[in-house]
Amino acid sequence: MQPKLGIIAGGGQLPQKIIEACQASRRDYFVIGIKGHALPHILEGTPHCWISISKAETGFKVLKAEQVSEVVMIGDVQIPSLIKTLPDFRTLVFFTKLALKSLFNFVGDNRLLVQLAKELEKSGINIIGIHEILDNLLAPEGLLGTVKVPNSTLSDIKLGVASALEHGARDLGQAVIVKSGKIIIKEGKHGTTQMISDSQKTIPNGENGVLVKLKKPNQDRRMDMPTIGPNTILEANKVGLSGVIIQAGETIIVDLENVISVANENGIFVKAINLDQGY
Repeated sequence: MQPKLGIIAGGGQLPQKIIEACQASRRDYFVIGIKGHALPHILEGTPHCWISISKAETGFKVLKAEQVSEVVMIGDVQIPSLIKTLPDFRTLVFFTKLALKSLFNFVGDNRLLVQLAKELEKSGINIIGIHEILDNLLAPEGLLGTVKVPNSTLSDIKLGVASALEHGARDLGQAVIVKSGKIIIKEGKHGTTQMISDSQKTIPNGENGVLVKLKKPNQDRRMDMPTIGPNTILEANKVGLSGVIIQAGETIIVDLENVISVANENGIFVKAINLDQGY
């Protein structure tokens, strides 16, 4: 019998996928919805509670009371200012320790999440990745759809891959947009959708630009794996991008069938590459 699963739910549709998987397999679960991030309708009719991201002590107590032994952290979350959110003591201690360990080094999402996972594990809770529950969400290798990758974009893709890996190695983001031999924009703390929108400031008509989104080289696969969905393709189409490059086996695709359909309809190529085998 599988242990009870705790689902720490941020924004987007992925928490619902996990909930549905638990229901289908009759696995016992409990959802902690992060206020201001998780979608309320997803939690309707499920065993759940709501907590602020700054109330870690409450979260730990809930998980213990619910006798949760495994946790999956999934969905978009923006880390707010601790001053504005009035953190509880445990949250304040956590971020203070993180700051002291980091000193003057930048603390990116991956490092922060890894430290959070360690805190949970100290409490006897095992952290698992969404791919351990739903491996069918991982991108299959190859061209996804009928729109082929133009030869004219191959040099841009190579540049974009190198830049995305370098950007990710610094724990600054997972994605870049490249066009005509230049990196137009890199993903920041507000995520891929915002980056795509902001790219219009640099390339008002972004025709032939390519979005490259890859797993950070030191990324913990249990948390914050690169994710795309139909909305990613729609946003790319809005700014005139010609295609999207992701990493096979290391990228979560929300609703693959719909992603392919939207890409085909809008003439956008989507390809999942294996970094060891070229593009």
